[in-house]
Amino acid sequence: MKLSIEATDQLTHMEGVAVRVWKGKTETGVDCFVFVHRIAVRQDADCVEFERTLREQLPWGRVVPLSQVL
Repeated sequence: MKLSIEATDQLTHMEGVAVRVWKGKTETGVDCFVFVHRIAVRQDADCVEFERTLREQLPWGRVVPLSQVL
């Protein structure tokens, strides 16, 4: 399965862990949510560009209850 995801400004908690809510869509057009705790780049990769883009484009977060997301 392939997903396209886009970060939202929502943060919530799942199983005691803070996660960012991302909106997703499958390649067949099904909408979904993705709950991301961490994003990592392989140790042997040059992550400078990745980190810069992430900081510039990731929206500021606001904490919402999980029930408000779903």
